Amino acid sequence: MAEVSGESVRNNEQESRFEVEAGDELAIAQYRREGSKIYFTHTEVPEHLEGQGIGNTLAHAALEFARSNKFRVVPQCEFIADFIEKHPEYQDLVDQA
Repeated sequence: MAEVSGESVRNNEQESRFEVEAGDELAIAQYRREGSKIYFTHTEVPEHLEGQGIGNTLAHAALEFARSNKFRVVPQCEFIADFIEKHPEYQDLVDQA
């Protein structure tokens, strides 16, 4: 479990998603791994928790996981793609193929 911005992010490999527990609810960043690539397919934060930085926390943890494991990132999820665009330090991870 990684601690990012005060939130605990867990990589739930069985469910292929990063998770942040917020009370009795779950925010997730879903992924699929194929060889040396990791595809981020969906990010979901409960509506009433939006705007609190939870999605950014998930994206940061997910991309740091990709970097530390030398995965090429395929951002199929609009949220992750926007996060990468706003944070150029992660653009080198993006698979250009």
